[in-house]
Amino acid sequence: MIEVLLPESVVVVEAHGDDPLWDAPLYPEEAALVERAVDRRRREFTAVRGCARQAMEKLGVPAQPVLSGERGAPRWPAGLIGSMTHCDGYGAAALARADDLASLGIDAEPHGPLPEGVGPSVFLPAEGERLARLAGQRPAVHWDRILFSAKESVYKAWFPLTRLWLDFSEADITLHPGPDGASYGTLRAELLVPGPRIGDRRLQVFDGRWAVCDGLVATAVVVPHP
Repeated sequence: MIEVLLPESVVVVEAHGDDPLWDAPLYPEEAALVERAVDRRRREFTAVRGCARQAMEKLGVPAQPVLSGERGAPRWPAGLIGSMTHCDGYGAAALARADDLASLGIDAEPHGPLPEGVGPSVFLPAEGERLARLAGQRPAVHWDRILFSAKESVYKAWFPLTRLWLDFSEADITLHPGPDGASYGTLRAELLVPGPRIGDRRLQVFDGRWAVCDGLVATAVVVPHP
């Protein structure tokens, strides 16, 4: 699902349903991070790391632990960038060579409305107005969930480049639907704070894609090199 949202230079591995990756073995240092976690959290943690290790191997990098760094961001092997996500019954990891892309972020969510009260706390007024118009055009699509997912993907792409927090209110995201009836489209995030420097330029816009499939929403943001 997420693979179709990303360029060919990105390797994506997904875990669905009863995939054995949900119970894959962990390295001792990984297991220590979830030794007090509830079973659901431990299995999600396990699945995405199993996905990440398979992606490493597809890129020719030996499988190794994926530990948590600053603000919980995954620490990737030298020369790789990546992102992970999980929700009910689904997990995925997307990895690429650092020479191919500057950064990337992925997110998956159940395709359902956000819990009551969440939207007003995370969406800008302009975003809310655009969501209302989209809902009027395609009421069967949970646009609020897509936008929430997009904000997660933007943050995941932002943080490795800046090592700074990005509040939901600091990125103004526009969702662009695909052709009538299509369950996919594009997204654009305008950063409302100084963006990351990549080479000799400052980046103020992140672009990405979204899709709805099999009861899930997926978003992906890619930051290319200049």
